[in-house]
Amino acid sequence: MAGKLYLVATPIGNLKDLSPRAAETLSSVDFIAAEDTRVTLKLLNHLGLKKQMLSYYKQKQAERGQEIVGRILAGESCAIVTDAGTPAISDPGEALVALCAQNGIEVLSVPGPCAMVAALAASGLPTGRFAFEGFLSVNRKSRREHLNELLHEPRTLVFYEAPHKLLSTLQDLRDTLGGGRRIALCRELTKLHEEILRMTLAEAAEYYSEHPPRGEFVLVVEGAPKTVAAPCPTEAALERVERLREEGRSLRDAVRQAAEETGLSKNALYDAALQKQSE
Repeated sequence: MAGKLYLVATPIGNLKDLSPRAAETLSSVDFIAAEDTRVTLKLLNHLGLKKQMLSYYKQKQAERGQEIVGRILAGESCAIVTDAGTPAISDPGEALVALCAQNGIEVLSVPGPCAMVAALAASGLPTGRFAFEGFLSVNRKSRREHLNELLHEPRTLVFYEAPHKLLSTLQDLRDTLGGGRRIALCRELTKLHEEILRMTLAEAAEYYSEHPPRGEFVLVVEGAPKTVAAPCPTEAALERVERLREEGRSLRDAVRQAAEETGLSKNALYDAALQKQSE
């Protein structure tokens, strides 16, 4: 019988955030696939566990993925962990989950810390609908193209960013989306120097041009404002009413349809149509 793959979320900074179920799962599996075995070893030492580990990262995901799937199909259970947070979210674990799904292997999620969710919840920006965009490209042209695609996105936007790229990313966000957009800059979440700054994109670009950033960031950016279509001119709407009347519609029905099509007030359009008739 095949084993299982467990997605085990690990702390993003504070070891106390590791759940009892996560610790129990790490203890029970046959081996662990880790983004960086040195980082995971510290976590295992904290738990007093000794486990066989395989390194699993982007450059090795094709080769190691097949090896891990082979072992699971042979009956072993594996836990995959990232250095911090939830595996498969902006992480090479995504490919391993897809490979397991293709091979009919059961995948179980052991939920826990996720920097994206933690930042979004504390941002003060709308959380009902959001778009997670992960890391932006280091290539400025590609980054600008990506941001241009998001110009009219109304959902709250969430990005991951490293300190050495932060300023250029903020400048591109400002120049592409507009300096007035609100942003929450969430730095070093759950760690000793955790900080959340709330300001506009223009203010953020200026602030970090004078204050060198430190630590890993999650950027939560306000979505595009909803645009309201400009009302159709009354004269054009009245012409539409006349055409509908020529098709046999009653005045009330013609006005109702024309108002729906043009965005004008039904009552105002009806009054204007009556006035035009009287003329």
